[in-house]
Amino acid sequence: MDYYPIFVDLRAKPCLVVGGGSVALRKTKALLSAHATVTVVAPDLEPELSHLAEQGLVTHLAHPFSDDLVLGKFLVIAATDRLEVNTSVYQTATKQGCLVNSVDDPKRSNFITPAIVDRSPIVIAISSGGSAPVLARRIRAKLETELPKRLGQLANLAQKYRQRVKKIFSNISARRKFWEMTLTGPVADAMFRGDSPEATRLLEQSLTSPQKPANGTVGLVGAGPGDKGLLTLRGFQWLQTADVILYDRLVSNEVLELARRDADLVFVGKKPGCHQVTQEQIIEKLINWARQGKKVCRLKGGDPFVFGRGGEELEALQQAQIQYEVVPGITAAVGAAAYSGIPLTHRDHASSVRFVTAHCKKSLDCLDWNALAKEKQTLVFYMGVAKLETLQKELIRHGLTATTPIAFVENATRQEQRVATGTLGTLFSTAERYKIVSPSVLVVGEVAKLGNQLAWFGVKAGNTIDWQAATGT
Repeated sequence: MDYYPIFVDLRAKPCLVVGGGSVALRKTKALLSAHATVTVVAPDLEPELSHLAEQGLVTHLAHPFSDDLVLGKFLVIAATDRLEVNTSVYQTATKQGCLVNSVDDPKRSNFITPAIVDRSPIVIAISSGGSAPVLARRIRAKLETELPKRLGQLANLAQKYRQRVKKIFSNISARRKFWEMTLTGPVADAMFRGDSPEATRLLEQSLTSPQKPANGTVGLVGAGPGDKGLLTLRGFQWLQTADVILYDRLVSNEVLELARRDADLVFVGKKPGCHQVTQEQIIEKLINWARQGKKVCRLKGGDPFVFGRGGEELEALQQAQIQYEVVPGITAAVGAAAYSGIPLTHRDHASSVRFVTAHCKKSLDCLDWNALAKEKQTLVFYMGVAKLETLQKELIRHGLTATTPIAFVENATRQEQRVATGTLGTLFSTAERYKIVSPSVLVVGEVAKLGNQLAWFGVKAGNTIDWQAATGT
């Protein structure tokens, strides 16, 4: 190792920052977060650094650096854009036995600052030895996505019970097994979803009744419309830690590849008119696995609360006294619109948007067609292709014109995405011509014509109908 990794206690330690720009600000804030006593020397300060001085959080010396300023300092940082000044700071501080760092200049430093993932009291430092700081920051970014933000709170809870656990489990092997179960099971899940009292209760229960295993946890996770890059960080963390993953037909293989390698993947997809696994059976599976102490991920395409029956599943879990968490996802309508260049609202065309399910005749019978046919709004149908003739007929009958723009977005956000645009009058023929299949959404409204103009994702050639040709304008 070129550098020996070490964590230094800077509480109330006198530290000096030379420089008054944005780099000096970043280093000063890092020192303050470690409770150091900071002096900043520079003729002028950038605004935020000046504000810190005005608040009394740092001491500002408004003059150039001089050698006497390092006397009595524990740590010194040279953060100017002048090599001769940074060199002088380094040489003087080294002679005085100070820790000194010249920003982005390992040759003039006797310590370097790592990229940090802060989940205090858990702190992870990543260093490239000064050779590739950008690479170190990329590694930090990856760790930031994988580590729950409340990891530090879990560590604090463990510290609080450490001595008590040691008394109960005198055998080190038993103690290690207890902590492994605690820090990866229901206690951790409760803490990560923000329920500290429940995490404490579960930990107490595991100490007083260790023979009775606690129920597991269920996460209703939105997988988004397909592109794995649209999965939320919390959704990714669930995929990485779940024991069992029940996934829908609309969840993409890209997203499933992010799952923990040893997780049980269970397909529970349903097609219109073909339910190989009923909703009741899905709920039964969720409850049974959770009662076995499993961490169960219910992975749904789009968002679990937008035509995803997530509410029904939560009601059943609540009745069964199973803890749960909901992780929202980008719903298909939003993903399809964004990836096809169709703004759902636009000052010139639409001031509101409606999401409508049209998968079955029953859903169509319940629609308020008069409200749907109003102007200056966008309609997005989570659609069953077989119901297009009814949609077309009812919308025109209740007031929309046959020239109203429409757009089909098939396999939204995926590499195989296709967009076909036309008019309400050509709705059915457009779907037939381009052989539109599920999963697709249908956008109806003036904004739909912007897709040809603003499209950015995928190959456009051969996948769209020219708007002007379709309307004759």
